[in-house]
Amino acid sequence: MSKLSLPKDKIKVLLLENVHPNAVALLRRTGYTNVTHLRTALSGDALKDAVADAHVLGIRSRTRVTADVLEAADKLMSIGCFSIGTDQVDLHAAKTRGIPVFNAPYSNTRSVAEMVLAEIICLLRGTFQKAWACHEGGWLKSAEGSHEVRGKTLGIVGYGHIGSQLSVLAEALGMRVIFHDIVEKLAIGNAASAGSLDALLERADVVSLHVPSSPLTRDMIGARELGLMKPGAFLINAARGEVVDIDALAHALRTGHLAGAAVDVFPLEPKGGNDTFDSPLRGLRNVILTPHVGGSTEEAQANIGTEVVEKLVKYSDNGSTTGAVNFVEVSLPEQEGVSRFLHIHKNVPGVLSAINDIFSSRDINIAGEYLRTDSDIGYVVVDVNKEIEAGMGIRRALQAVPGTIRTRFLM
Repeated sequence: MSKLSLPKDKIKVLLLENVHPNAVALLRRTGYTNVTHLRTALSGDALKDAVADAHVLGIRSRTRVTADVLEAADKLMSIGCFSIGTDQVDLHAAKTRGIPVFNAPYSNTRSVAEMVLAEIICLLRGTFQKAWACHEGGWLKSAEGSHEVRGKTLGIVGYGHIGSQLSVLAEALGMRVIFHDIVEKLAIGNAASAGSLDALLERADVVSLHVPSSPLTRDMIGARELGLMKPGAFLINAARGEVVDIDALAHALRTGHLAGAAVDVFPLEPKGGNDTFDSPLRGLRNVILTPHVGGSTEEAQANIGTEVVEKLVKYSDNGSTTGAVNFVEVSLPEQEGVSRFLHIHKNVPGVLSAINDIFSSRDINIAGEYLRTDSDIGYVVVDVNKEIEAGMGIRRALQAVPGTIRTRFLM
């Protein structure tokens, strides 16, 4: 066993934005007791000061981890995004500093799908317009423009974890489901591929977006695409704010081309509860506006807390990077009676040979060795059959290997 590894109770974990207590409880149960848990997001110098001595950082969606912030975090070894998205982190900058980033792509799937399903029903029934009228003393007791969802066609753009689960729920209500995805996906139930985005837009009574934020999806629904939708159709965006041209959507609603919309995500969102929310969609009574709460249920947040911490702990404990969004993925076995170390380096020739030479020159036998690379970095995990002590100079030798980014002993 290595005497160079940092004890768990010395590893400093910083959790921001009121991450669910499940995360704190699981960290402490697994031996990570040095946890700072803040309710708010941090930014600027306050964030830099907070991460300066942190080994693990946990955030939700409001904390922006830029290259500048990472520059101030010399000890940081991993980041957990307690969310589906990771666009709040400069993933490339984190990778080149040897910092894997983990997220929770599955834990709030059901919550988002349920909210979208509720919005489909409310839009087709005109529930919000009628509720608004009641609050103002009106009484819109009419069936005009109010429809059942049964028999209507739902077009799902992005048939991943959320889109496919929404498909199952919608079909159970009697909807016909078509979908479009840039990756070929196996249809669930009676759902069918629309063949193209344009074909989906032309056929669907309701279009629901479930795509990630990327250069391919930015403004993917603009004036042209909205014009392809059936007159009187509905649009739901619970994906990312940059996916829809909001001004074009507002125009399609005001002119009556679309009968309504539900939007949970926006290109510009308030940073805090005291900031003003501004959007061209405000005041439109046929639009359901929600403050990015698709995945915000107590059940989802509890599940996210568990999922992300499990990944962070596994990486810290044994070096596995399974589930990292910016890092080569390595799933490692548990080992006993060995010393394990991690070596993260630039992907240049000769590194593995230099590492092996360090151990062979000291007559240390390698029990297991694991290597993965991508275009930027290489990740080596080595188990050796000898207790590693400070006087051996191994840490210094490993750090001196050309191209080294980070070295860490685990056991």
